[in-house]
Amino acid sequence: MTVTAASTRAARWPAIRPWLGTAARLGLAAVWLVAGGAKVDDLAASGRAVNAYQVMPYDVATVIGAALPFLELALGVLLLIGLATRLAAGVSAALLVVFITGIASAWSRGLAIDCGCFGSGGQLAAGQAPSYLPEILRDLGFLVLAGFLLSWPRTPVSMDGWLAGEPPVEDEDE
Repeated sequence: MTVTAASTRAARWPAIRPWLGTAARLGLAAVWLVAGGAKVDDLAASGRAVNAYQVMPYDVATVIGAALPFLELALGVLLLIGLATRLAAGVSAALLVVFITGIASAWSRGLAIDCGCFGSGGQLAAGQAPSYLPEILRDLGFLVLAGFLLSWPRTPVSMDGWLAGEPPVEDEDE
């Protein structure tokens, strides 16, 4: 690679980064909106899904399960409109770490559960096998999106930028 090619790539990063951030923000927003939307109609099932991990008392698990869809929907809306993006990305990252840890814990303890990430979840029927590795890898991918937004939260077409009176695309100096 020549010095010219490397400098051209380095010069493109400031122009591409905000649009990658927009894609990360909207992608993570879609994840939270779909996940929360899938669970909000049946909060009891969401509570049972959290309880299936067997890491807390039933009453605590059901309260967390009932609250979780609303947290996911709130994160999705904040990311969709680009408001408090770094905060939403930080909460997303923390939540994803909890999810990854929970799935890994269930896997290591030999539990046969559906993670409940995009629906009711809970104990699997006899003969069904859990899919822990794909779930962990998927959540690690979402964690990468959240990490990107923690590093570069300003994106075009966002309320954060509009409220700050910033141009639609970040300057190179940031």
